[in-house]
Amino acid sequence: MDAEAAKMIGAGIAAIPLAGAGVGIGIIFGNFLSGAFRNPSAAAANQQTLLIGFALTEFTGLLGFVIAMILLYVV
Repeated sequence: MDAEAAKMIGAGIAAIPLAGAGVGIGIIFGNFLSGAFRNPSAAAANQQTLLIGFALTEFTGLLGFVIAMILLYVV
């Protein structure tokens, strides 16, 4: 196998967390909205947890993107 082909395959595999981040963010916000509609008085107390979960999920996607770009352009 050519080294260039291996870089492309590795970058494609490293980009898989981008799809997972999109699904994770949808699940996080969907569940938050579901809970907020059921109990609106508790929504403000759970908003900080929502933002922390969003940030960690988004970081996972960004980390996968950065690793894919490093594999394509640096290595």
